[in-house]
Amino acid sequence: MDASDILWTFLSLFFIGLAYFSVITFVAGMLWKLIGYLRTPMPLPHALTPAPKTEGGAILRVLGEVTIFRSLFKADKWLWAGAWVFHIALAAVLFRHLRYFTYPVPGLILYMQNVALFFGCLFGAAILFLFWRRLALPRTLYISNIPDYFVLVLLGLIAGSGLTLNYWLHVDIVDVKGFILGLMTLHPVEVPRYPLFLFHLFLVLILMLYFPFSKLLHAGGVIFSPSRSQPYQIQQRGKRYVNPLER
Repeated sequence: MDASDILWTFLSLFFIGLAYFSVITFVAGMLWKLIGYLRTPMPLPHALTPAPKTEGGAILRVLGEVTIFRSLFKADKWLWAGAWVFHIALAAVLFRHLRYFTYPVPGLILYMQNVALFFGCLFGAAILFLFWRRLALPRTLYISNIPDYFVLVLLGLIAGSGLTLNYWLHVDIVDVKGFILGLMTLHPVEVPRYPLFLFHLFLVLILMLYFPFSKLLHAGGVIFSPSRSQPYQIQQRGKRYVNPLER
């Protein structure tokens, strides 16, 4: 075994270990955070008005926040446009990546190959817009800190390396898929010998490690926001409110 083979063996062990650690941390971290949200007491009505007066209306309100970013549209239409394009492009990119995790590959995922470049470029453009906005507007520059820039740079590097892999420095998809399926079936194999792919994979795994403990968790936290998920309740005049935690 020469020095090159030894190097790739160590790299394989490193990435296999990091991949399993990242997945476990991501799942456990998400469950820990979401269970914490569920267990947080909300004894007082805290709906942001104007608000629906029924539970069904509150559910529709939350769905509106998750799908079309209703409040963000009212607050800042340029930010709403950039964020909505970003999330739509991200969803399309993630859906296309299912071809590495499925066998045989569904026809709809194969059809996505025809528009993959468009959504990949759209994803990168949305990241650049959000990064530019943080620097260009005084109010966003004032409240931005290192984690805000770190996430955008990390996502930008993931998008750039992914586009480069797919359309310029091609990799053997059979090797990549074999490595991914090996991880999924708990029969890992050696990593594909493509440095840029390993760089791309490393960034994705770092994002998975960071996600549950960052501001990115608004993806799940918005569902449990009391100002959005509670209906508006009118307290009867003269009626004393009893804190359920004191019963």
